[in-house]
Amino acid sequence: MSAVEAKLAELGLTLPEVVPPLAAYQPAVRSGVYVYTSGQLPMVNGKLEVTGKVGHEVTPEEAKDLARICALNALAAVKSVAGDLDRIARVVKVVGFVASAPDFTGQPGVVNGASELLGEVLGDKGVHARSAVGVAVLPLDAPVEVEVQVELEERQAGPGQALNGA
Repeated sequence: MSAVEAKLAELGLTLPEVVPPLAAYQPAVRSGVYVYTSGQLPMVNGKLEVTGKVGHEVTPEEAKDLARICALNALAAVKSVAGDLDRIARVVKVVGFVASAPDFTGQPGVVNGASELLGEVLGDKGVHARSAVGVAVLPLDAPVEVEVQVELEERQAGPGQALNGA
């Protein structure tokens, strides 16, 4: 078990399986030392348990918890292409989309759910730049969606090994 997954367990969390794509995209793509996740919905066991607009059907507190689930799903997507979450050098950027009632302006507080989880799990490596955007609707009527960009530590080649960053 990686140190990151051990920290998740210490927090009472388990890294989920990668959420299968809902359309024509990959959950995460690696380019050099960076991993970019697609937008992650708060899917649990293949289901979206809460739907609706934040500030109307969904409370900001519920949405913040859903953003944590999105961040967990993003970590699973990162692991799927990086192989090991301990390779994360830092989280570079988080973008959170919040399906908002017309008068709801608390998007930053909702996306804090994702940011705080990344900080709890990764410590200083989880500190990142961020955007929190209110939108009219998200896929499947999800209340929140989060995408993450991480930088991986470059691996050093050992004797007789090629250095390919993998």
